[in-house]
Amino acid sequence: MVDLVWLIPALPLAGFLVLLVAGRRLGEPLAGWVATAACFASFVATAIVFVGLLDKPEEERHVVKTLFEWLPTGGFSVDLGFLADPLSITMALFVTGVGSLIHLYSIGYMHGDGGFPRFFVYLNLFVFSMLMLVLGSNLLVTFLGWEGVGACSYWLISFWFSDEKNASAGKKAFVTNRIGDWGFMLAMFLSFASIGSIDYGDLALAAETGTFAAVTATGIGLLLFVGACGKSAQLPLYIWLPDAMAGPTPVSALIHAATMVTSGVFLMTRVNPILAAGYDWAPDVIAWVGALTALFAATIAVAQNDIKKVLAYSTVSQLGYMFLAVGIGAYVAAVFHMVTHAFFKALLFLGSGSVIHGMHDEQDMQRMGGLRKVMPITAATFMIGWLAIAGVPPFAGFWSKDEILLYAYDLHPALWVIGLVTALLTAFYMSRQVYLVFFGEPRWNEDPASHAVDVGDEGAAEAEAADAHADGHAEIHPHESPWLMTLPLVVLAVLSVLGGGLNLPFTDDSKFLEHWLHPVIGENEAHIDVATGVKWGLAAAAVVLAVVGIVAARAVYLRRKERVTEPTVLAHGWYYDEAITAFVGGPGEAAFEATAAFDRTVVDGAVNGVAGLVQRTGRLLRHAQTGYVRSYALGITTGVVIVLGYFLTRLTF
Repeated sequence: MVDLVWLIPALPLAGFLVLLVAGRRLGEPLAGWVATAACFASFVATAIVFVGLLDKPEEERHVVKTLFEWLPTGGFSVDLGFLADPLSITMALFVTGVGSLIHLYSIGYMHGDGGFPRFFVYLNLFVFSMLMLVLGSNLLVTFLGWEGVGACSYWLISFWFSDEKNASAGKKAFVTNRIGDWGFMLAMFLSFASIGSIDYGDLALAAETGTFAAVTATGIGLLLFVGACGKSAQLPLYIWLPDAMAGPTPVSALIHAATMVTSGVFLMTRVNPILAAGYDWAPDVIAWVGALTALFAATIAVAQNDIKKVLAYSTVSQLGYMFLAVGIGAYVAAVFHMVTHAFFKALLFLGSGSVIHGMHDEQDMQRMGGLRKVMPITAATFMIGWLAIAGVPPFAGFWSKDEILLYAYDLHPALWVIGLVTALLTAFYMSRQVYLVFFGEPRWNEDPASHAVDVGDEGAAEAEAADAHADGHAEIHPHESPWLMTLPLVVLAVLSVLGGGLNLPFTDDSKFLEHWLHPVIGENEAHIDVATGVKWGLAAAAVVLAVVGIVAARAVYLRRKERVTEPTVLAHGWYYDEAITAFVGGPGEAAFEATAAFDRTVVDGAVNGVAGLVQRTGRLLRHAQTGYVRSYALGITTGVVIVLGYFLTRLTF
């Protein structure tokens, strides 16, 4: 059964090829159903491999299936192979499972779009690339999938490329991720230079046997972390993800909630033996970057009015939690939160898409309110996702987030405090979103200009759009989405409730995920010793903070009648993105122009100058080549006389 691992990426690849050739002919909705069937078939294949691994003893749950030798070059050889182990199959299960639900949702969401078949071509290619990333048996196969999802994210984010904002968002994501890819590539080069291999098994063996020097292991680990920061949107490379909301909402759910952005967390977990072999301060760097990212993004989410941008900054924040867990050695907690996050964040993004669909493409939460009455299924499922991410028991997010906070309390109390503050802010901004969208009085057809907020260029664009909307006297009539969109919401809502059962802390037998991942993580998992009473106290504190955040948001956004104006600095995202834009468009552009001028005048000038000197010298010497024999005879005679004169002179003296 495990030998069928090659089928997992092969099925989405087959769907991509079919749609690439016959997608337009199939048209809507058949192209969507073909793509969905391919992704779901991949999920079934993954489930079969999962059962096959589960039947094996723990020490045998590491199977490499080599398809062929990919790059034989001298002493360097790379196989195109797939690694089936608990970590890769866990990733593949939620990539294909949640991916299938998003494919199904997309059939309804993209109805009537002129690029319907093309959209599903990209979706199937993305799922194939993501599966190559998680199943690769070495760094290069992973990098193949890594670049594949980067390219697909560019196409999907800028899917509606006729809008300049969408096209720019796609380019921004692509360029920012290239910075991270630089770190990934250097890590591969350093690995090969050190042990002559980039295979995960060889890297783990070298780390465990002490073949790697501590400085080498630290270098490889931190360089891979640079790549992870780019793909998983951590400081300072998070700036692409909020802008990526320009893509269709199913793209936001697939890429920025359930799959692509978790690649960095997966990679850090995969190379846990290398992190363990490096210096002790290297994991601390990962933990602090994650914690600061979580807090930073949570503060920004508090002041966003775009329904999808709140969730975008929330994703950045939750990914920060996962990196915090990786940095303190709580790998199981990191993967646990990754899985539960895939459930509730995909639910929230798809729920926001249902709201946008029902509100006729309106995304400003200030123009919503009272939608629970006209969109009951969307509202009920969205609120389940809200309670899950807010950390309210018994929803899935409570169990995974509480486990991260427990490890942080015992190992790094300062990080625990940051995590608690972030949890409070998470409950607050998610409650704010729910109250503005689903509760209160309807604001659908109020004067749009009254809701415009001064947040720079974006605010000006919102105001202009609002004025245009007002002038058109168009009214919004919210409605519930079709079953193709609400069915995935219901399934994800169930998973957001039951997902915490993967790793309940009550008994050793209830910790399924911990036992399942043990062959991958082994002794590198951090060990804590916290009394049971303290654990209950910490859990109670986290729940109390969540309730405080919910109640505070209710007091501010539901009970107060006047409109609340959030701090401008938070609406601007602490001006971080704007500062980078100003630098790149100002001193950065000037520096690049100066570099280009230096290249043209000095580097190219030196090369062209030497070539010009040779050319001019040749022109002068060309006059000596007359073509007359007598001239050449005269030249030879002159030369002979000079040579004879030289020797006679030497003999005389």
